[in-house]
Amino acid sequence: MFKSFFLNKKWLLWSLFGSILILGVTWYKVQLDVQINEWFGDFYNTLQMALAEPNSVSLEEFISKCFTFAKIAGLYVFIAVMLGFFVRHYIFRWRTAMNEYYMSHWPKLRHVEGAAQRVQEDTMRFASIMEGLGVAFIRSIMTLVAFLPLLWVLSENVTELPYFGPVDHSLVYIAILSALFGTVLLAAVGVKLPGLEFKNQKVEAAYRKELVIGEDHDERADPPTVKELFTHVRKNYFNLYLHYMYFDVAKWSYLQFTVLIPYIAMAPTIVAGAITLGLLQQISRAFGQVENSFQFLVNSWSTIVELMSIYKRLKAFESIIHDDKGSDGAASLASD
Repeated sequence: MFKSFFLNKKWLLWSLFGSILILGVTWYKVQLDVQINEWFGDFYNTLQMALAEPNSVSLEEFISKCFTFAKIAGLYVFIAVMLGFFVRHYIFRWRTAMNEYYMSHWPKLRHVEGAAQRVQEDTMRFASIMEGLGVAFIRSIMTLVAFLPLLWVLSENVTELPYFGPVDHSLVYIAILSALFGTVLLAAVGVKLPGLEFKNQKVEAAYRKELVIGEDHDERADPPTVKELFTHVRKNYFNLYLHYMYFDVAKWSYLQFTVLIPYIAMAPTIVAGAITLGLLQQISRAFGQVENSFQFLVNSWSTIVELMSIYKRLKAFESIIHDDKGSDGAASLASD
């Protein structure tokens, strides 16, 4: 999955320089986010001034601030589109490297049950997930690097916490604790999901194999056999749906509640009128960026579960390549 792309001279330009380009452009996007956050602080202060005292802000000044945002946002959109275009090509080259690696060992792998599915579908799904999940992970790390120091400074404006009193740099600690709580919560609630996803692919593969063989052999894919295999598929899906239901209850309850956390933390400061509207917006947006970065596992857990399932299947698939027992190893893998 990895050495076929990152340790292959053929793909050096894409794997090495492509990765560097993605990292660099992603960092630039985060810096634009920082500029937008600063703009919101200044803009909301202008709004507060204009609403509090008529004609204290000229029309030209107000429109100028709007155009400033348009320039930053326009550049952000262009960078985001071009980065997305490049990442899709980057990931497809990765999939191509995997495909070439597996097909170079096809005489060994062809005897494995579902070999065609793993080479075609699993590599496709692996590439698709890595496209979104990998970039999201890199962005989360870089957002933390950019916004954590900013939130550290901005939180000095929060005079005290409810019930706890003054706490230096309190919002940083609250963001970390909030994200840590959510991550532990969902990891515990969703602990069974990777195994169920893996089992789901096994029963789907068995059902698909019988149908494919039935295309060429009249004695296969008869109604009783297909009905039994599909019963296994349905049973596993219904079990999966049940576990996802309570997982979703925990996930969405947590995510909805955390929207209020920065405002609750800043409640004494807001009530005391010790902060401007612009600074409030700037702090809340910086808090959201830091918290969302720490919540990467929370927001991506369902996708990570699917990736873990694909990784387990491809890892077992690759083990056949280095298995000296040949077809016996393939048979062993199929039985697993």
